[in-house]
Amino acid sequence: MGLEARQAALRTLDGVLREKRMLAHLPGDTRLSPADQARAARLASLVLRHLGPLDACIAPYLDRKPPLPALMILRLAAAELLVAGEDAHGVVDSAVTLAKRGKGTARMAGMVNAVLRKLAVEGPDRFAHEAPQRLPGWIAGPVKKRWGAETLRAIEAAHLPLPPIDLTLKPGAAPDLPGATRLPTGSLRLPAGTQVTALPGYDTGAFWVQDAAAALPVRLLGDVAGLRVLDLCAAPGGKTLQLSALGADVTALDLSPSRMARVEQNLARTGLSATRVTGDALDHDAPAYDAILLDAPCTATGTIRRHPDLPHVKPWTEVEPLTRLQMQLIDHALGLLKPGGRLVFCTCSLLPVEGEFQVTAALKRHEGLRVIPADAPALGGDSAWHSPEGGLRLRPDLWPDLGGIDGFYMACLTRP
Repeated sequence: MGLEARQAALRTLDGVLREKRMLAHLPGDTRLSPADQARAARLASLVLRHLGPLDACIAPYLDRKPPLPALMILRLAAAELLVAGEDAHGVVDSAVTLAKRGKGTARMAGMVNAVLRKLAVEGPDRFAHEAPQRLPGWIAGPVKKRWGAETLRAIEAAHLPLPPIDLTLKPGAAPDLPGATRLPTGSLRLPAGTQVTALPGYDTGAFWVQDAAAALPVRLLGDVAGLRVLDLCAAPGGKTLQLSALGADVTALDLSPSRMARVEQNLARTGLSATRVTGDALDHDAPAYDAILLDAPCTATGTIRRHPDLPHVKPWTEVEPLTRLQMQLIDHALGLLKPGGRLVFCTCSLLPVEGEFQVTAALKRHEGLRVIPADAPALGGDSAWHSPEGGLRLRPDLWPDLGGIDGFYMACLTRP
């Protein structure tokens, strides 16, 4: 039972760990039933969230590291045994069958059987003492330097559970969503795994999926009703929808035609409107805007709890070109802003170089530029979110009793 889902999970893990491709870029297997597709995704995610501890539990039972296909089978079965707590007999039999199916793993079926039988008996105690999956050094280093080792470990622990699903409601909408809780910031939170498209109100556009952290930057702009607002790097469109719903005259700009198509789909479903422009943000030229929202391209290290593949795929070499692009985008956006207008700069990153440091550097580059201090409690947040330069810093270890929140940085800039 479940062999096809497990086989699909192995293909997914191969795409991430060997080919270094993000989950979102891997093709789906249309031969599988929706239930098997969902199970395969859950299994792959389980392995990626616990890869280091799983390997540490498997290693004592190996004389030497096996070839990657056999190791993948062991990792998958270990995740089912040690994390999901599945029945040992079924997991071991399935893993052995998968090994026998593979051309390069058939001769290792006996080893797989022996290792997993030992792991089923001795592994749970060993796994319970393993530390959470560690972040790679290029993420862990800056996080530890900024907030300390204790916060780093808390962030790593916050990446382990499946995250809940947050919704932003269209003003006036009040769908009946069983199991939903209202967060202090106003977002609705649903349990992990909720099928959003089946919820009442989805087809009529009463809400859209948007992490509670991602819903805050628009609120830093204040009252936008009747204002010309530019949403730079707009896809997939959550902030565009917010701005339109609040009465702004929105221009949504994104470089990717496929991602802009998602913005169009979301606008159509919710019955909201925006001017849509596909092109390079650095080439955009238009009459000055009253306000600009710049959700800049970044390493997305604040979203690892939603994208456990990211630390296994993203290289540290992306940081420098992204920070250079962010600097250029801030400078260009300021050139598109009316005097006295507001620019909100934000990134879904844990790295200060993509957040706090960018704002501090912009203040030095642009005479008269200042930060409008954010008021976290007024937004439903906590004063601990305040950053020294006046922005907000959110981390995955915050709100542990509410289910956590994505890592995000945001600041509102203005100049006379």
